[in-house]
Amino acid sequence: MKLALIGAGQRGMIYAEQAYRDFGIAAVVEPHEGRRKEASDKFQIPANKQFTSVDEFFSQGKICDAVIISSLDRDHYEQTMVALDLGYDILLEKPISPCPEECIKIQEKANMLGRKVIVCHVLRYTNFFSEIKKIIDSNELGKVVTIQHNENIGNYHMAHSFVRGNWRRSDISSPIIMQKSCHDMDILAWLVNSEAKRISSYGDLTYFKEANAPEGSAERCLDCQVAAECRFDVRKTYLPIVGNWPATAVSAHQSEEGLLKDLETSPYGRCVYRTDNDVCDHQVSIIEFKNGVSVTFNLSGFTNKMYRSLKIMCEHGEIRGDDSSNIIEITRFASNIDAKYEQRVIHPESTIGGHNGGDTGLMNDFLANLGNPDYNSRSSIDDSVESHIMAYATEKARLTGTVIDIDQLKSELKRSVAL
Repeated sequence: MKLALIGAGQRGMIYAEQAYRDFGIAAVVEPHEGRRKEASDKFQIPANKQFTSVDEFFSQGKICDAVIISSLDRDHYEQTMVALDLGYDILLEKPISPCPEECIKIQEKANMLGRKVIVCHVLRYTNFFSEIKKIIDSNELGKVVTIQHNENIGNYHMAHSFVRGNWRRSDISSPIIMQKSCHDMDILAWLVNSEAKRISSYGDLTYFKEANAPEGSAERCLDCQVAAECRFDVRKTYLPIVGNWPATAVSAHQSEEGLLKDLETSPYGRCVYRTDNDVCDHQVSIIEFKNGVSVTFNLSGFTNKMYRSLKIMCEHGEIRGDDSSNIIEITRFASNIDAKYEQRVIHPESTIGGHNGGDTGLMNDFLANLGNPDYNSRSSIDDSVESHIMAYATEKARLTGTVIDIDQLKSELKRSVAL
């Protein structure tokens, strides 16, 4: 059993490495010569199975058992639909598509053809969130009443991916709430075990724009006279971490000399205040679920590190979690201000691999699905579409200043798909 890799970027390579160990990689599709060569060398892919475009690859018919689609967001729909027609099972990087109608069409076609589409919602596979799910489902603290959930993007990650990088503009990728936080919509719906009822949202691009550029700054860091005083100077951002992410996303030449040469022309060498970015750098959303649980969700690029933190408030106690520290606190409510309260701290088992082991868990799940029609994935297309509709509704609520009724939105989307 072998797989093909469509998109040999950072995420695609992570998934392909495990698939290669367990099965094999039969082909790679990657327009960037350097990334295509790296994948071909690593996975021992012959020259006649190295493709520069998906059209070349798909013209071969079905040449392996499954595909990993890890291309740019707006390419997912067409590539997935063709792959389904050819008979492939698919591991699909999130988001499924920035367009909710396209998400639904992929879901319908996969179900009609009996193909498996597993979406890369890696958080469901982490020991951290799995442990929280277990606590909630045990009902030891009673029903969940309300949740505060934070996605702390990290200031440097915000600048790299969503100001300079591929996901800086909604029209060429997707809104940040879709691209980054369909993960969080998915995990919230999974934790509370309910569909969303209503969503409102508020946010903007506040800081990463030209009005905040330092006086005397230039279009590119390497030409800038005030770069020494700026924390976003590319020499501070990338040179100290040569060989590691996100420097590896900038250049195939992982040396100071190679990075500096590429940063002369690379999009990653631009001033963070002078790019063409338009996605929010902060967004706050309020979600009401059908089972009565209310959630406040805060996405922010103004944090020092990348992590997720949450407080789950239940009838008889609360759960606090920080996935960067891998700590979960469970507290039962006391009877009065002086009474002792019961508390225990859980350190979920650490697992190797990205996203606190979520990447490994996802791949194990996908590979177990292949050739097993009775296997039910934790992150199937049917489950994943819900989170994408939530993310779409959240952005629509932000742009229109209205509260979005999810059932009404779903009816509108289904009518649109049927036309």
